Amino acid sequence: MSEQRPPAPVNPLPPFLIALFLVLIGIEGAFTLGARGLIGGPDAVGWRAAAIQDYGFNGEILAWMLENKTFPVEHLRRLLSYAFVHGSFTHALFAGVLLLAMGKFVSDVFRHWAVLVLFVVSTVLGAAIFGLVAPGGTWLIGAFPGVYGLIGGFTYIMWLRLGQMGTNQVRAFTLIGVLMGLQLVFGLLFGGSATWIADVSGFATGFLASFVLSPGGWSRLRAKLRHD
Repeated sequence: MSEQRPPAPVNPLPPFLIALFLVLIGIEGAFTLGARGLIGGPDAVGWRAAAIQDYGFNGEILAWMLENKTFPVEHLRRLLSYAFVHGSFTHALFAGVLLLAMGKFVSDVFRHWAVLVLFVVSTVLGAAIFGLVAPGGTWLIGAFPGVYGLIGGFTYIMWLRLGQMGTNQVRAFTLIGVLMGLQLVFGLLFGGSATWIADVSGFATGFLASFVLSPGGWSRLRAKLRHD
């Protein structure tokens, strides 16, 4: 008779989260090693700057597409590809750690494909809204808008749980409040940019999309709309 293994005390990380993390760190590792002359030869020093130019996103690109009513693939891809280019190893590592933490929490409740969709949609809409609200040449790079989308999913889960417990649901927004407060402090101390707009937009997208992407979310939303 075969022995049954006891259930794992902690659910393992979904494979797609690990893959995303490895891609982020792998790309950043290449940039970091190239900048130090350890790989790629002399041209590797400029890999990061070239990647920002080729895969980053800014409002001028969006304005050009809207003005000319043309949407080439090499520019549309920027709405997603910017998330895989970071400004430094610390930037990439912090984004990667938050990706694993928030993705793990949300994937314990949502289906894995829904978590991936949440990240992608938040990344794309975060950039699009950033481009519309903050037109100009400021480059948007890094996975944070998508990560903030996962924080939106986390907030949605907490919001539902607090509602079921009959307690103040505003408490669900504590984490995003703390993070935006830290961004404000760092911005005042060290100077900031308009990229926070993409983060907030990613969060709002993630929170609202969770009404549909959460288990039974679409049915629950339709029932609520019919009832109202």
